[in-house]
Amino acid sequence: MYIHIPFCKQACHYCDFHFSTSVRKKPEMVEAICKELLLRKEEIPGEVETIYFGGGTPSLLSSEDLQKVFEVIQQNFSVLKDAEITLEANPDDLTEDKIKMLAASPVNRLSIGVQSFFEEDLKLMNRAHNAEEALESIKLARKYFENISIDLIYGIPGMSNDRWKENLKIALALNVPHISSYALTVEPRTALKSMIEKGKISPVEEELAKEQYEIMIEELLIAGFDNYEFSNFGKPGFFSRNNTAYWFGKPYLGIGPSAHSLVGFHRKWNISNNTLYIKTLQKGDIPAEVEKLSVSDRYNELVMTRLRTKWGVAVEEVERSFGRKYKDYLLQEAAKLIEEGMLEWNDNRLQVSKKGKFLSDGIAAELFWVED
Repeated sequence: MYIHIPFCKQACHYCDFHFSTSVRKKPEMVEAICKELLLRKEEIPGEVETIYFGGGTPSLLSSEDLQKVFEVIQQNFSVLKDAEITLEANPDDLTEDKIKMLAASPVNRLSIGVQSFFEEDLKLMNRAHNAEEALESIKLARKYFENISIDLIYGIPGMSNDRWKENLKIALALNVPHISSYALTVEPRTALKSMIEKGKISPVEEELAKEQYEIMIEELLIAGFDNYEFSNFGKPGFFSRNNTAYWFGKPYLGIGPSAHSLVGFHRKWNISNNTLYIKTLQKGDIPAEVEKLSVSDRYNELVMTRLRTKWGVAVEEVERSFGRKYKDYLLQEAAKLIEEGMLEWNDNRLQVSKKGKFLSDGIAAELFWVED
């Protein structure tokens, strides 16, 4: 289960997620989220294994807000006793009182949006917190939570490899068991794209981002982390169960404006407008569009998600799920990439090689089934 909380204190320059910097409608939004949970309770088959509060900035929720949502979930869904329940948080929200409140709730995993431990990077990205708050929030969180993940961004204009190494060194010294790290991406219609186009910020350099990704793999593997998915590094027992479920195609329910769901062979996505989302649910309707995924859609999605993971694509599963035709196509298209050293065989699975790792999405696209 994914719950989207569409509010932020301020807009990060690189972000193209759906959010509002006005929290005026937060009470109505929480009620609407609870209403959507009630209306869609039949869509989850079986027990809920993970719950993830994403955003936006879920750490803007009050104790009362969280309590309302959890009451609806507990009364209407079957949740595993050891379910992983994650809440994304910004460092500037994580006072000791806030962390104590979260620790007293069903939340058992924090994902802290650090992005960098250096002021110049945080200012360039227009983050709401500063470097001191980043450090302090993690130190405080470790007093109350064992399962903590932090986000870091590499490839930031002006960030040298030495500064990136220092970021990793600081993170490792804080002894967090999970790190998610992403290359800074210039999305359309973001402040970052506009500033680059106007020459206010240097362009993002792909070659530098690739170097910093390779530095990260080396440093984190030495420190005992497993790079179990392209952007995710976990110590044993601390892989994200929520994210792993996505990559293995498990059904998920997306609640809140702009949230996506996958139930059976159908994908749903909610309207990306807070006011319309609230008004539609007040009328008792679900503000979602639905698309039925074709066999080739599902094959392409499996290839794309699995190749990002250390487990790769099991050829037997492709044949079992999609038929001999798709298996033969996969092997045919993979042959050249294996010859080029981008893919390799391991226990009847296709996996991205060390050489191809930074290009995994492009490699997956080479294997996609394209309809005539």
